[in-house]
Amino acid sequence: MPDTTIRSNTEVVLIGAGIMSATLGLILKELQPDIKIEIFERLDMAAAESSDAWNNAGTGHSAFCELNYTPENEDGTIDPKKAISIAESFEVSRQFWAYLVEENKVPSPENFIKSIPHLSFVWGDKNVEYLKKRFEALQKNQLFKDMVFSTDLSQLKEWMPLVMEGRDESEKVAATNMAIGTDVNFGELTRSIFSYLDTLDGVTIHYHHEVQKLKQRDDKSWRIKITDLATGQKRKVYTKFVFIGAGGGSLPLLEKAAVPEGDGFGGFPVSGQWLKCTNPEVIAKHAAKVYGKASVGAPPMSVPHIDSRMINGEKQLLFGPFAGFSTRFLKNGSYSDLPLSITTDNIFPMLSAGIKNIPLTKYLIQQVRQSTEDRINALREYVPSAKSEDWVIERAGQRVQVIKKDKNEGGILEFGTEVITTADGSLSVLLGASPGASTAVSIMIDLIGRCFKEQLASAEWQEKLKKMIPSYGQALNENPALSDEIRKNTAAVLKLKN
Repeated sequence: MPDTTIRSNTEVVLIGAGIMSATLGLILKELQPDIKIEIFERLDMAAAESSDAWNNAGTGHSAFCELNYTPENEDGTIDPKKAISIAESFEVSRQFWAYLVEENKVPSPENFIKSIPHLSFVWGDKNVEYLKKRFEALQKNQLFKDMVFSTDLSQLKEWMPLVMEGRDESEKVAATNMAIGTDVNFGELTRSIFSYLDTLDGVTIHYHHEVQKLKQRDDKSWRIKITDLATGQKRKVYTKFVFIGAGGGSLPLLEKAAVPEGDGFGGFPVSGQWLKCTNPEVIAKHAAKVYGKASVGAPPMSVPHIDSRMINGEKQLLFGPFAGFSTRFLKNGSYSDLPLSITTDNIFPMLSAGIKNIPLTKYLIQQVRQSTEDRINALREYVPSAKSEDWVIERAGQRVQVIKKDKNEGGILEFGTEVITTADGSLSVLLGASPGASTAVSIMIDLIGRCFKEQLASAEWQEKLKKMIPSYGQALNENPALSDEIRKNTAAVLKLKN
């Protein structure tokens, strides 16, 4: 039989049509307009997995309200480093999005970003003390200077009337408020970026195409075998650089790439569900993102929050997410994903990490066994007046937490975002979850620094980057005047409160 395989050559292949690939593809086209890029996505549209609004927390993770980014040290002090780092990264994302709007590369900013207060809310003496210390540790930093702390019931009722309605007023409660928080629809933003990329010369987007194999050749380039899931047509693409940003699908592809940098990596899948409000009167009462403290053993993606969102042009109210366990690596994946990912190279780190994370396992078992009434009772800790008939279960996204080798521990479970890049810079793979989407621009610029080192050092690329990211190379938290100017400018372009 004749070989009907379609063959092509390109400079860059992006696997997965989520916010990461969208961001990387667009930055590279801005830096080098003649670069050739091919993008492959196994589903029939962009942002249908991790980046989709129902599958992503959408806070614009700026560390304003997420308590897991400010751990309490053994001596009782609060460590603000991670929160400051994430806040810095989110400001970089805001600058890039403002650039896209100003240059008419994406439509009106109201389609993907809106202002909404970010609140942290706790109850009980110990938690109130923690929140006060967190406030004091953060508020003295430039990026958090507008944070407000309160234990005053009348003030809290003004900030979050639904959360305070029907609450026992003898209970000790506290909240912090950042009025400049945002709600980001990463699904909408991703699709807007891909719509623009699709108009550019040298960019080809293939939906419903699945990568089957990838192999590095002797000249350090890559051969990628792909199948069109609709027609069965086979493709072979030859490229100098590959980025795998396929959410939970990244780990199996990393294993197929068979690079030494991928040795020992495993994945622990965590599924999720929301409680979604169906009562318009209740939805109208809440206009904030209110985050609480996670349960002992809970993964970061399961930090409880009562969340006002704009999805597909409609105001929504969600509570959760409730975690669960599934052997799928993707919401649209296969139950065989986890078993097939286990190799002789990663089985020891995975077993070691599992033994050390028994509380997480217990937590997930408890979550899986919860009834709808159990979930409503959890909701009532945040919305005391909640009625069962006003809420339905909505399936959320799937996340794969990273497990990697560790000399001392054998294997450790990571809850952040991990970027694995080969020594020659020809392959980069993104694993992990939160706060990925909100920090995508910083992550991709760092990736470009590793994989396109010589080009990035050129005066031309440096100048272009500073046009896209005016604060490039500077820390806003250490430069109050620049920080104020950047926030003022991005707020004006993105039509946000400042």
